[in-house]
Amino acid sequence: MTIAVWAPLLLPLLAAPLARRLAEQLAPRAAALTLAATAVALGTATLASLALLAVTGLLHLPYGAALAHLSPAHWHPGEVPDLEWGPTAGLAAAALLAVAALAARTARHQYADLRRARTATGDGPAGLRALVRRPGPAVPALTVLTDERADAYALPGRPPRIVATTGMLAALTGPERTALLAHERAHLAGRHHLLLAAAEYAAACHPALRPLRTALGYHLERWADECAATEVGDRALTARAIGRAALAAARTAAPVRAHLTPAATSGPVPRRVRALLTTPAPTRPHPALRTLAALALAGCLTTTTCAAAEAGHDFHHAVETAQGDR
Repeated sequence: MTIAVWAPLLLPLLAAPLARRLAEQLAPRAAALTLAATAVALGTATLASLALLAVTGLLHLPYGAALAHLSPAHWHPGEVPDLEWGPTAGLAAAALLAVAALAARTARHQYADLRRARTATGDGPAGLRALVRRPGPAVPALTVLTDERADAYALPGRPPRIVATTGMLAALTGPERTALLAHERAHLAGRHHLLLAAAEYAAACHPALRPLRTALGYHLERWADECAATEVGDRALTARAIGRAALAAARTAAPVRAHLTPAATSGPVPRRVRALLTTPAPTRPHPALRTLAALALAGCLTTTTCAAAEAGHDFHHAVETAQGDR
């Protein structure tokens, strides 16, 4: 287990850049799902590895072995001596506590941000809003906030809503507003906030996974861009709506918005507009590079998963042997 347990801690350093490179060669939806799945898989394996290191180190110590009723000579010959497991267990336990603290802080911030956003839309005592449209349970309502600052975003929850300020609606023409609202509906329909939340928790597990959060945000916006372009049937109109919305939002101080509320003005807007103005939808060059990156990423994820499983199996076998010896 000594070698296998370290693989999930080291392979994210290689797998995360590979996932980002592969995402650039995929369609927006496939790219976003690939990044989210990679982050969740690597983050879970990191947690399992840290837990195994902490528990194994604890059981190597005399007091830990006695507490678990294990034989003091239960580990296989050739493994790390008992006294050397103390620092390893301490570092692993400290890392687990740090991950728990970061995850708790992320959850607290997400909850507070969403609660503040819901309050601003009229679900609480504060906020000036007008419920413009509630066509049915399948289509999210549009809530317009009286605010000169230009902003629009998708607000998840029950019920889900599209929120736009009067400043944003005034900056766009009728067809452009239609494209913008289609973009925000795509965020809610695809449950993009769940993918963003998963990437944030994974980033708390391993520092190498933090860049995946930014990359995922971009590809989620591209996913919504393509959905909006398909719905309105005009890629140039969608690109113009996104560009004008971003310019309008840049003229005033941006309102405070929750991290889990995707918005059309997020990310590298010029790059998104350029992709929309490519007709038809931009093709993915370098198929050989895409295949190579996919194989390398699949190899990293498979190795990480197998290493974590092997380490867990070895730990279980060692504990059973120690209990039998006792």
